[in-house]
Amino acid sequence: MGVLSKIHRFREAGEEANVNNVSRFGQPHHSLFTTSKIMTLHHHIDIVDENESIVYQANTKFPSLHDKTDITDAAGHQVAHIERKFFSLHQRHFVTMADGESFELSNELFHLFKDITNIEGLGWQLRGNILGLNFELYDGSGNIIAVIGQKMLSLHDKYCVDIYRPEYEKTVVAILITLQHMIRDRENASSASSSSSSSSNS
Repeated sequence: MGVLSKIHRFREAGEEANVNNVSRFGQPHHSLFTTSKIMTLHHHIDIVDENESIVYQANTKFPSLHDKTDITDAAGHQVAHIERKFFSLHQRHFVTMADGESFELSNELFHLFKDITNIEGLGWQLRGNILGLNFELYDGSGNIIAVIGQKMLSLHDKYCVDIYRPEYEKTVVAILITLQHMIRDRENASSASSSSSSSSNS
């Protein structure tokens, strides 16, 4: 489904690039894939290459109010640190790369249909579509950097990212892991809200 679908652009490692991505942006330079068991999202995420070899790993201190997450490469070297900060209207995640570069992502604008989230500090934009489980990452000039797809109905919370600008790979991985946490937080908040509503109506 990942190869043929123009709506949901997730694909497994080893499959050909999604037809919609190729028709719009050409063949990606390379792709990475994440897997985490649904109950352990806030513990550990593996990021693997086309051969399913681990390239990066993300580990979250749990329990942690600020969702502190460290990303390391396969050799254990620090790549990025992510923290969640709470604001009155939305959650904001701060990302600090190992080289000192930092930026912020906010999920305030994430709705069911396509929205644009500015990545403050980079000048990039994440154009998301939670309904379609697809996200496109652009630089400040509107050039594609990466395309992210999430697998539907997966017990292992799988994502793939087609990378078009390999020089930004580590930053893309940090954004991918942050996005994964933000989507999970949104789903948990929605579930909590639904449970609360059901309790109050019973």
